[in-house]
Amino acid sequence: MQYFETNEVFDLELGGSLCGLQIAYTTYGKLNELKNNVVWICHALTANSDPMEWWPSFINGNEAFNISDNLIICANILGSCYGTTGPLTINRDTGTPYYRAFPMITIRDMVKAHQLLAIHLGIEKIELLIGSSMGGYQALEWSLIAPEMINKLFLIATSAKETPWGIAIHTAQRLAIESDSSFTSNSIDAGKDGLKAARAFGMITYRSFASFELLQSDKTNDKTDDFKVSSYIRYQGEKLVERFNAYSYWTLSKSMDSHNIARGRNKDIETVLKTISQHTLVIGITSDILCPTSEQKCISNNIPFATYKEMDSIYGHDGFLVEGKLIHDLLANWLQAK
Repeated sequence: MQYFETNEVFDLELGGSLCGLQIAYTTYGKLNELKNNVVWICHALTANSDPMEWWPSFINGNEAFNISDNLIICANILGSCYGTTGPLTINRDTGTPYYRAFPMITIRDMVKAHQLLAIHLGIEKIELLIGSSMGGYQALEWSLIAPEMINKLFLIATSAKETPWGIAIHTAQRLAIESDSSFTSNSIDAGKDGLKAARAFGMITYRSFASFELLQSDKTNDKTDDFKVSSYIRYQGEKLVERFNAYSYWTLSKSMDSHNIARGRNKDIETVLKTISQHTLVIGITSDILCPTSEQKCISNNIPFATYKEMDSIYGHDGFLVEGKLIHDLLANWLQAK
C-alpha cells in the first residue's frame, strides 16, 4: 500500500472542505511508455485498496490484469478507514479526529480525489475502468466528469442512482448504528454494537433466499435455538467490526444515498446515460435483490455502446465477489471482441 498526500484545500460538492487529503492506494505492474495500459478498479463499501485481498478469484489468473502488461490501480475511497482521509483522520483545525464531525461527502467527491491521484501518478488515460456495486457509482460518475480519460467501462451489480429500496436499507442500518449509545462517544470503538446490527441488515440483502437455504440450513428438524444461520449473521457482524469503523460506515452509506448521475445535470437519467460514449460491459446477477438486474438493464439499454450480460448465481449481490471465475470469463470474452 502506498499513500498520496496533498496539503491543498479539498472542496466538497455539498459545501465545506478538507484541509489537505491523504489517499491510500495499491498498484500492480507499471505504466508503459505509451501510457495506455492502466486498469483502474473502483471498490465497494467496505473494501480496501488491495483487490488481491477482496477479489482474488477475479484478479488471479485474469489475462486482462497480467501485471507484466498492465498497471492495475485501486484507491481507497474518501470517507473510508483504510488509509484515505475519513472520520478517523486528525482534523488539522482541532488536532483530534473528525469522528461524527466529518463533513458530508458524495460519490463525485470520491472521483475528484481519484483524479488527484491519477494526476500524481502521471496517468492521462485509463484503458479499463472497473466498478462493482458502489464502485460502479464511482466509475459512472468518472466517465461523465472526465469522459476523455476513460477508454472502456466494466460495471457489475450497480445502478445509475440509488434506489428507494437501497436508501431504506441504509437508513435502517444508520438507525442501528445511532441506537448504540456509544456512537456519540468520540472513540475509535464507538458504535461497534450498532455496526454489528447494521451488518446483519446488510447480509440479508447481500445474499439470496437460495444461498441461505443451501449454505445456512440446519441438518436436523429438532432445533429450537442456536440456528446455524443465526451464528453466521453474528459472525459476519463480529468480523466487520474487527476491520471497519461505524463512523465510516455511516458516512459512506449517506454518500450512496445521494448517488444520482442526473443530479445537477438538467437531464433525466436515461439522457445522461446516452452521453456516455465508452464501450461498456454491464453485468447483472439474477438473484441480486439489493441492486436487481433491472438497474443494470437501464444502464445497458441507454449507453450507446453497451453490452449486457446476465450471470446466473445464487449468491445475490455478493455474487460479484464470489463468482470471480464467471465474471473473468465474461470480461475476457468481451475484451477479445473489442
